[in-house]
Amino acid sequence: MSDPMRPPVSHQHAHTASLRSDPPRPRASLRTAVVWEVLQDALDRLVKTTGRQTLDVLDTGGGSGRFAVPVAGLGHQVTVVDPSPNALFALERRAAEAGVADRVRGVQGDAHGLFDVVERGGYDVVLCHGVLEYVDDPAEGLRNAVAALRSEGVLSLLAAGLGGAVLARALAGHFKEAKQALEDPAGRWGQGDPMPRRFTAGQLTELVEGAGLRVGAVHGVRVFADLVPGVLVDTEPGALEALLKLEEAAAELPAFHSVATQLHVLGETRGTGEA
Repeated sequence: MSDPMRPPVSHQHAHTASLRSDPPRPRASLRTAVVWEVLQDALDRLVKTTGRQTLDVLDTGGGSGRFAVPVAGLGHQVTVVDPSPNALFALERRAAEAGVADRVRGVQGDAHGLFDVVERGGYDVVLCHGVLEYVDDPAEGLRNAVAALRSEGVLSLLAAGLGGAVLARALAGHFKEAKQALEDPAGRWGQGDPMPRRFTAGQLTELVEGAGLRVGAVHGVRVFADLVPGVLVDTEPGALEALLKLEEAAAELPAFHSVATQLHVLGETRGTGEA
């Protein structure tokens, strides 16, 4: 599985070079590896179905470019919309350091005012990662993201999972907080909870379908990574690689979606076909 923080491949070989080699990975890659693999496969399929080597990608709430810059490294044009000027400054610096500044554009805005800053129906792919947790109306925010897609388009949706938070609080001995998160409509464990909202897989798929897309795939993200002691992963030979493979294997199994820290849903427009 490739690392989204790896140096970008050259533009002319972007869609033929193999990005699934196994170089040493930082522990942080556990947080993005599954999503990156699914997203990269979706981009590859869309290149084949559209016949265009360069896709137009919109990253809503893309921040400093954790996904935008590697996507640009594949040769695609990426527009990042984020409300934070500091994040957009960091995006500009990261894109320049990666040599993809000409393929990354940052604009200030948010999900609800999306079409004040970008074109409606102008994108092949929309990333909506870590956005629905914070917007006032998740359904409206997602409808805006979907409205930015072309007739053949793909949505990559990533949001905080309810079950992972409940499990984490329980394993930490905070049983009352775990129960509160389980029963709270927003999935919050208390006033000190920094996450405004969490979702189940069912809630996210319902939102995606309600926005007019079909659900292509659902994956659990960080099923085990946030529960395994860091010292074990950092010091035990081969532990990181083994944990990554375990995460990959569990990600597609519905039984593990209910305990994942995050949930990833791939949505497709009705006009999107398989290559």
